[in-house]
Amino acid sequence: MYDELTEIDIKKMKEEIAYRIRVLRPQLIADVQTARAFGDLSENFEYKCAKQEKNRNESRIRYLERMVRTAKVITDTSSEDTIGLYDKIVVFNEKLQKEMSLQIVTTLRQDALRGAISKESPVGKALLGRRAGERVHVKASETLEYDMVIRSIEKGEDDGSLAISSY
Repeated sequence: MYDELTEIDIKKMKEEIAYRIRVLRPQLIADVQTARAFGDLSENFEYKCAKQEKNRNESRIRYLERMVRTAKVITDTSSEDTIGLYDKIVVFNEKLQKEMSLQIVTTLRQDALRGAISKESPVGKALLGRRAGERVHVKASETLEYDMVIRSIEKGEDDGSLAISSY
């Protein structure tokens, strides 16, 4: 198994790993030691919380390291008039009768509330490689299907401005 990520995705993950190991880990270890000094561990809420935060940090480090280790590096190879990775698209959703602005991103940087949709999502898969003016059919589930018309495409690039998702 691998995740298709860009060089910038991998760079951002390595930066987060370094921060979590060099800065956050020592702070969290100190917090656990401080809370441990408060006394009886069976009723020490501060100790339990500090330990939980330390474990959450270690889990995130393992997750990011696995992502980096198993990643397949991809680049955008779309032509100038077709939708590719990091392009900004304006579409008209015929079911909602609403125009929407979207950007196709890697799974690691998706944020649907901000219009950044994964290339692996039903909408992302339907849009990749298409041209302005085309109608695409999106099948989100067995019961939810709709059509969208691509109004415009603005070529984009991975400028690193989108954060990687936390989980």
